[in-house]
Amino acid sequence: MAAPSDDDHRYETSDDDDDTEDETSSSDELGRHASAAAEEDAALGSRRSGSLFMACCGGGGVGWPARSTATTSSTKLRRRRVAGEWNRIYLLACAMGLFVDPLFFYALSVSDAYMCLFVDGWFALTVTALRCMNDLLHLFNLFLRFTAANHRWRTTTTTTAPAAAPTPGRRYYLKDKKGFFLDLFVILPIPQIVLWVAIPSVLKAGSVTAIMTLFLVTFLVQYLPKIYHSVRVLRRMQDHSGYIFGTVWWGIFLNLIAYFVASHAAGGCWYLLGIQRAAKCLEDQCKSTTHCIPQILSCRQPIYYGSTTRPIASPRVIWAHNNHTSNRYTCLSSPDHYSYGAYKWTVQLVANENRLEKVLLPIFWGLMTLSTFGNLESTTEWVEVVFNIISLTGGVLLVTMLIGNIKVFLNATTSKKQAMQLRMRNLEWWMRRRQLPVGFRQRVRNYERQKWAAMRGVDEYDMIRNLPEGIRRDIKYHLCLDLVRQVPLFQHMDDLVLENICDRVKSLIFTRGEMVSLSFLPLLWKDKIQKFSQY
Repeated sequence: MAAPSDDDHRYETSDDDDDTEDETSSSDELGRHASAAAEEDAALGSRRSGSLFMACCGGGGVGWPARSTATTSSTKLRRRRVAGEWNRIYLLACAMGLFVDPLFFYALSVSDAYMCLFVDGWFALTVTALRCMNDLLHLFNLFLRFTAANHRWRTTTTTTAPAAAPTPGRRYYLKDKKGFFLDLFVILPIPQIVLWVAIPSVLKAGSVTAIMTLFLVTFLVQYLPKIYHSVRVLRRMQDHSGYIFGTVWWGIFLNLIAYFVASHAAGGCWYLLGIQRAAKCLEDQCKSTTHCIPQILSCRQPIYYGSTTRPIASPRVIWAHNNHTSNRYTCLSSPDHYSYGAYKWTVQLVANENRLEKVLLPIFWGLMTLSTFGNLESTTEWVEVVFNIISLTGGVLLVTMLIGNIKVFLNATTSKKQAMQLRMRNLEWWMRRRQLPVGFRQRVRNYERQKWAAMRGVDEYDMIRNLPEGIRRDIKYHLCLDLVRQVPLFQHMDDLVLENICDRVKSLIFTRGEMVSLSFLPLLWKDKIQKFSQY
């Protein structure tokens, strides 16, 4: 004999409920109430656009939602689903924007032949195109936010008096100055202007070491608010729906993306400061060389596309050939002849023509620096010391957060399985302690296995119990109606009667092959139990 429980997943009528004959005799009266309430709710449907479900029988009874409200609800659910998908795409676009911006640093390079600084034109074009595509996604999101705000305003004005009507949606969105200006600030073409306008002008002036300072400062001015903007989007998604992608593995993937982007940004700053150190070395060599002016350290074409038709002036030829061996040996061949400090690996990158190697090695350096501590060699220059301190401190925080979040996510996936294993061990110990027969033990094991296979440790009753009444009732109808119709006695009854029956049943689960009885009265045999177990 199996005792009924609240955690089960089969539907049976309760003892204290009314008899079926009483329910059938009262179906006409319930039908009249339901039809009258449905007409009233349909008339009021336009003023109740905020509700997802509209129940008949005065809003708290049993019945089907009105057609107009059902259509509105399905439209809202579809829009909400599309908005959720777009928010996920936009979050990935924000992460892509954080990855694209440090790529602007790698457009700066040192000519191996003439030992001068220039901007790699083709690489700069590629990065600019990627940034513009990412900015288009941000602009499209701005348009969607304007549209959504305007739609909320129109929806609100239909249920609000004209005197109390809110401001138009676009004005409402613009009043949120913090959000609007932040959305607008992250798409300003600051790195494009610096790369295509400011840096060529500074190169022509011969201030090669000031280029990296200008580039780094303008980069941080926009990149740090961009990080805050991405975190704000992430928090808004979590506050709105409680989750982002809905799976544990996506949570781990997002944390790894954040860690990878941080390593990429740190590596880009490291490359920029390294090329500044190489430019300073060349500047020191130029000062010790006769007939060398600062303009020689910047190439004749600030933006270089791989070929040139301009003649090379004689001072540049002298700088490139007469002192070629000593300058290269001191600045670009080995880090042992100049104090590079933490940037010594950049010596093999600043004049490297392989763009892929130029990007991958700084990312590797960033991952290594953020993951390990105490392996940096620093000089006494304050910029380098501050950069190393920030890198190590950020690495400690990021590694701690990464390990903690992954541990939480993995624990969420394995906690139910571990609880099930602990319960099975306790059951086995208890059955041995009580010396239960082998047949009883096998029946207990079969029940636990079937319960785990059905719900994977999820307490369905507890999940549904905390939902609002309307949603809980509709879910119960969805799970119950088809099962109730399988009973021959209920096959030809009205839906309204079946819904009343569903209101009075509770979920149970039984092992196949067991005879089920309630209050010592046989209720269902094996064949009917198998029918009721298929949902």
